[in-house]
Amino acid sequence: MSGEVAGARQVRSEDSFDIAAVADWLRTAARDEPGLDKTPEVRQFSGGASNLTYLLRYPERDLILRRAPRGTKARGAHDMRREYRIQSQLAPVLPYIAPMVAFCDDEAVLGADFYVMGRIEGVIPRSEWPADVPLSAEQAERLCHNVIDVLVELHSVDPEQAGLADLGKGLGYVRRQVEGWSTRFRNARTDDVPDYESAMTWLADNQPDDIANCVIHNDYKLDNVVLDPQDVTRVIGILDWEMATLGDPLMDVAGSLAYWVQADDDEQFQLTRRVPTHVPGMITRAQFVERYCERMGFDMDADRWRWYEAFGMFRLAVIAQQIYYRYYHGQTTNEAYKMLGYAVGMVENRLSAIIAG
Repeated sequence: MSGEVAGARQVRSEDSFDIAAVADWLRTAARDEPGLDKTPEVRQFSGGASNLTYLLRYPERDLILRRAPRGTKARGAHDMRREYRIQSQLAPVLPYIAPMVAFCDDEAVLGADFYVMGRIEGVIPRSEWPADVPLSAEQAERLCHNVIDVLVELHSVDPEQAGLADLGKGLGYVRRQVEGWSTRFRNARTDDVPDYESAMTWLADNQPDDIANCVIHNDYKLDNVVLDPQDVTRVIGILDWEMATLGDPLMDVAGSLAYWVQADDDEQFQLTRRVPTHVPGMITRAQFVERYCERMGFDMDADRWRWYEAFGMFRLAVIAQQIYYRYYHGQTTNEAYKMLGYAVGMVENRLSAIIAG
């Protein structure tokens, strides 16, 4: 393979592994896969702050390796077997899944569970839209609509047909999420961030009933989709299925829109932006909700959506705090994580404004 892969950089020393051991294992585990007779060049993707993702560059093909990070983990997080299984089961019914190659639970190979999959070649938007990829305002709007429609397609998958009926715990998802994320925040809180107690109380006291129970991604945002390089308005892949489950689809939208920073958002909130939802033509969060609910047949208004928006922001704060906790306690030296402590404080300001209406 030739050419650089966007976001793939030299492996951080703390995230390195025995490449030869992985290559030897893969040759045996992926018996029918071609082009694995050499030892690959390994690069690490800089995007993402949870599971670690690596590029395995073989002379004839690229593969992707996913593994859990070192250090303290939230209970139930970083389950590589589960992530591998979800994608394997969804592949026959959803045309956006990378081909799964092999799963490993032998800690002698890498020191932790991991899996390898094929790479979907395309454009992955990061914090800024790629400078070498033209995108008109009309294309940006069409991309937004297609991103929403693909999410609707996912939420319309029959869990029974996909063999994933046992993935979640059934109705009561909203309640479990409020309780679970509140517990996670309290467990991961450090002394230098707000306590979020009033926000957690408001979310618990005002939570709605589940609207449905379906397959949800739980981290669906622009840097977790792959776009067709020949038509960047078209989604050809969905990445990072770590948090996928069965649950309320509106909670999936709430989580997505916590990352949807608009061009007209205030300067402080702009600092939290991780995907290019601010470029000309990108729709607003309100337009996203309107199109999604219309496609799904859900009734929604701004006042009712306020609870979901608040939950999405709180969940974002917890995710940032869990990662920051690892930096705060010296479990990682990645300086990029230092800023997450400030982000937790900034999100608290926005969340308070949403709750106040």
